[in-house]
Amino acid sequence: MVWNRRKWIILFSIVPLAIYTIIVIIPLLSSFYYSFTDWNGFRQDYNWVGFDNYAKVFRDNLFIGAIKNTLIWMVAAVILPVGGGLSLALLLHEGIWGANFYKSLFYLPICLSLAVIGQVWIWIYQPNWGLINTILRDIHLDHLTMAWLANPQTALASVIAAWSWQQIGLAMVIFLAGLTSIPSELTEAAEIDGATYLQSLYHVVIPLLSPATVVIIALSIINSLKSFDIVYMMTQGGPFHTTDTLAMFMYNESFKKYYMGYGSAIAVVLFLIAMVIIAFYFRQVRELEHLYD
Repeated sequence: MVWNRRKWIILFSIVPLAIYTIIVIIPLLSSFYYSFTDWNGFRQDYNWVGFDNYAKVFRDNLFIGAIKNTLIWMVAAVILPVGGGLSLALLLHEGIWGANFYKSLFYLPICLSLAVIGQVWIWIYQPNWGLINTILRDIHLDHLTMAWLANPQTALASVIAAWSWQQIGLAMVIFLAGLTSIPSELTEAAEIDGATYLQSLYHVVIPLLSPATVVIIALSIINSLKSFDIVYMMTQGGPFHTTDTLAMFMYNESFKKYYMGYGSAIAVVLFLIAMVIIAFYFRQVRELEHLYD
């Protein structure tokens, strides 16, 4: 009986594992391999260049700029979704009128693809009739209007704001789940002891939301590393590479300049950074599990 059960498990695992191997494992190993070559993505003959692509990566000013932009994005990915999601969750958890409607409304953006989000915000940032510039003109702040996505000083912040608008809804839902798991007796006891709302929030609620916070931070950082589709939709890395992230830079080098070997090296660097962050995330999760055992 045990053998038959194992046999069926193996049988039903073959197809998913085969698909995963073809779609994920083989391309991943291919990227590692081609990162040591000068392959352009088309020709069958190419040269083995060893670590030349990796040496070039860290001498490339555009790569350094992409690293800086990605780091800025990662910091914003921690501050904006966590801060915005927590604020919305606390507000809606208090049971305001129409809370369920607002929950659905704020969660709606996460149901849309980042390509759609990007197009929506292109309209919002449109210089002539976009929502932001229209509002600024209506309140007589015409001097603040600008081409938000074409200005090197504001382009990156504009794209990050559009991305965060989507991510805040996901953070809100996770925080709401965490808030519902906090026993009301703890906050009531804090109030009886004379704690203000802010003191209760800081000393009781936020510490108990640590598991949810770790999940949100990890998801936000990992999603920020993958920030390609919304950047491609809104700016394609411009103007003047000011919105280049590692994913966008890798795409441009691989599929626009046809430096597939060099692009593969960038992909490997991005993969290693993501693995470090994921390893840190699992370590924090294990520590939290021990804490709440």
